[in-house]
Amino acid sequence: MSTAGAPFDRVRVVLCDADGNLFPSEEPAFVASAEVTNRFLAEHGVERRYGAEELRLATTGLNFRSTLAALAREHGLGTLPAPVVDAWVQTEKEEVTAHLRTVLQPDPGVLEPLTGLAERYGVAAVSSSAEARITACFEVTGLVGFFPPGRRFSAEDSLPVPTSKPDPAIYLHALAALELEAAEAVAVEDSLAGATSAVAAGIPTLGNLQFVAPEEREERRAGLEQAGVTAVVSSWSEAARLLGVEAPEDRAA
Repeated sequence: MSTAGAPFDRVRVVLCDADGNLFPSEEPAFVASAEVTNRFLAEHGVERRYGAEELRLATTGLNFRSTLAALAREHGLGTLPAPVVDAWVQTEKEEVTAHLRTVLQPDPGVLEPLTGLAERYGVAAVSSSAEARITACFEVTGLVGFFPPGRRFSAEDSLPVPTSKPDPAIYLHALAALELEAAEAVAVEDSLAGATSAVAAGIPTLGNLQFVAPEEREERRAGLEQAGVTAVVSSWSEAARLLGVEAPEDRAA
């Protein structure tokens, strides 16, 4: 087994973004989210409608609370009352979670390298999404055992004031909760907002392209590098190797 070197020589915990990183949830989530978004716009007298892919490309890495705020600004709705925002966030969470339960499934390309990483390091999930949503995704993808409740950090539910990446608050919260210095963690992120969040928290960060559409990979790689990631990998297996853990295909060779 190889040994992870600088800047990973002090790493104790791998902090994993969830959506689009541990499972391919971005595209199906936006199918359900776009339906809620368009109902929100209709009820507020806005004629504009968004397709799922358009919404995904515009808001990947943001949670729905931040998306609502951005849409309100863009369409001249001003600052939405907190009870209105909370109600729409709850509706979107419920509908997206229900949809994801029907489409996600376990993926050996994640489970096997993550098993190796978990044997060497601690692992935790750091997400912009609501905890109920990521928990449901963990359950149907076979990942729930890796991320017990004390190892799930949600920018929507874990902070005193809900926020979203690229704000580094959720990563700073996770470091404090796990009693880690930034250099004792490595973040694995697929989105620009997520990578920006982790880098701003001072955490060495890997950009992961495993679930990024092939036609978007070149642009995403460039964006992740510009955001300041330490390296960009094409898969969880490659991330494991970079962190000194043999991938299953290496052991079989």
